[in-house]
Amino acid sequence: MSHVKVMVDMTKQWTRWQDWVALVAGVYAFLSPIWTTTVQKASVTLIVLGIVTALAALWSLYAPDVFGIDIAVAVLGVLFFIAPWVMGFTGTSPMAWTSWIVGVVTFVVGALAIPMENRAHRGHGTPLAQH
Repeated sequence: MSHVKVMVDMTKQWTRWQDWVALVAGVYAFLSPIWTTTVQKASVTLIVLGIVTALAALWSLYAPDVFGIDIAVAVLGVLFFIAPWVMGFTGTSPMAWTSWIVGVVTFVVGALAIPMENRAHRGHGTPLAQH
């Protein structure tokens, strides 16, 4: 019974902790150029990825029944993680570390939410009245 309750809660607006963590990570990333030594490439990358991550998390918080957002959040985590190498700012250690840490956090919370999202969309997370 408690398993079903957890799954029901996963489909309610504004209740998924994974989305809140992704939102905080995204906001942190896009604000990080304010207090972190940076270069333009790093700033633009973290601002763009941070805004997209924050928007995806907000969308998931508002509409938790939309399939695929958690996969997108996990992919954004991978993009954060590889960004310092792809965009060439590994030499700017503070921003590179910010990107790596935000990437790992974002990937982990996105990946943790995927199985729950899949179960909810297969009908195992529907409200008790429908069972």
